[in-house]
Amino acid sequence: MSDFENQPSDDRPDHSHQPPPPPPHPGAGQPPPPPGAPQAQQPGWGQPGPGYANPHQPGYGAPVAYGSPDPAAPFGRHPMTGEPYGDKSKLIAGVLQLLVGAFGVGRFYTGHTGMAVAQLLTLGGCGIWSLIDGIMLLVTDSRDANGRLMKM
Repeated sequence: MSDFENQPSDDRPDHSHQPPPPPPHPGAGQPPPPPGAPQAQQPGWGQPGPGYANPHQPGYGAPVAYGSPDPAAPFGRHPMTGEPYGDKSKLIAGVLQLLVGAFGVGRFYTGHTGMAVAQLLTLGGCGIWSLIDGIMLLVTDSRDANGRLMKM
């Protein structure tokens, strides 16, 4: 026998001196996903946060810019309760009530016309009613005639 007979016939190099291949990882043996298919992710990794718009995942809207108006609350929301504010300011209503409350101007501003007319006819309860009412408008979460919370 010659040395020529001991060599492989397909001209491939002999790999017997290399280490064995590593063991297959989980998911080996499965066909690769088709192109464009979503890739599997580890739990908790790569999850988009709020305000991220991904057209491939339902439930995420357009990005929300800081300070952008909320259509449901164009005048803002109460920081603790999240209730939307109305268009009236309790600071303006309280100052008007303190300065010219004898004529019911603060209550005319908030839309409480019945109370404003009563204050007008009694000159603000001789000034005492209008003083207390002005302070109450300033220090409490006051509401306008439509029941909406007044902003500061």
